[in-house]
Amino acid sequence: MFDLQNRTAIVTGGGSGIGRAIALLFARQGAHVFLLDISSKNAAEVRDEISASGGQATAITVDVAEVSSVQSAFGAFDGLGLKLDILVNNAGVAHVGSVQTTDEATFDRLYRINVKSVFSCTQAALLRMRHGGVVLNMASIASFIGLNDRFAYSMTKGAVLAMTRSIASDCMQANIRCNCICPARIHTPFVDDMLKQNYPGREAEMFDRLARAQPMGRMGTPDEVAALALYLCSDEASFITGQAFPIDGGVLGAPSMSNAESAT
Repeated sequence: MFDLQNRTAIVTGGGSGIGRAIALLFARQGAHVFLLDISSKNAAEVRDEISASGGQATAITVDVAEVSSVQSAFGAFDGLGLKLDILVNNAGVAHVGSVQTTDEATFDRLYRINVKSVFSCTQAALLRMRHGGVVLNMASIASFIGLNDRFAYSMTKGAVLAMTRSIASDCMQANIRCNCICPARIHTPFVDDMLKQNYPGREAEMFDRLARAQPMGRMGTPDEVAALALYLCSDEASFITGQAFPIDGGVLGAPSMSNAESAT
C-alpha cells in the first residue's frame, strides 16, 4: 500500500519541517522528489539525505512568492523530461498579530507566500500533469476557527481551503485530485522561529504552554503530517478530492479550549 514507485513529486518548502518529512517519506515510498525551497542549503541537505538512503531527489532553489522564480523552477523540472504526478504546496510563513496590529507590508507578504504561491505553483503543475495527478495543499485549523492574534495568517489559510475546493472542482474531469491538510501546532523549526521572534527569553515557557494547551497535551510531529500526506497522494485515496483533513490533537473537537493558545 501507499506505493509511489515511478512517481514524481514536487514539494515546496521541502528543505525543513513538514516539507522535509513529506519529502523523506515520499522518497522512501519510491517517488523521485523535487525539493523546492528558498534555502539552497536546506534543500541540498535533504536531497543528500535521500540519496544516501538510496532514494531519488533533486534540489531546486525557488522563491515561491515570485512568479518568475516559480516558472524558472518548473522549467528546471521540464529539463529532465519527466511527467509530474504530485504537487505538495507546503511552503508558508506565520505571523502573530491582530487586524489592528498587522501592517500592510506584512499582510501583503503573507498573501504572496501563503496564497499566491499556491496559485502560481498549482498553475505551473497542472500544465505538467499530462495523465492526471494530485495537488495537496497545506492549510491549517485556522481555516476553520478564529484564532487570537493570527489575523493575516488565518486569512491566508482560509484562502488555501477555498482554493483547494475550487481546484478540485475545476480539475476533476482531468483526473486531478486536490485536497488539503489542516494541522494544529506541529513542532517544527517554523514554531521554534516564531517563539524566538515573538517571545524572546521566554521560548521554553511558551513552548510548554502551547504544547499543553492542545487537548492531547503535546504538539504534533512532522512525521505524523507526512503520513497523512502520503495517504492523500497515493492511489489508496483515489476517491477523495476537495476535502480538508484536520490533524489537530483534538483542537476542533474541544471548543472550550483557548484559541489564543491553539494556533498553528
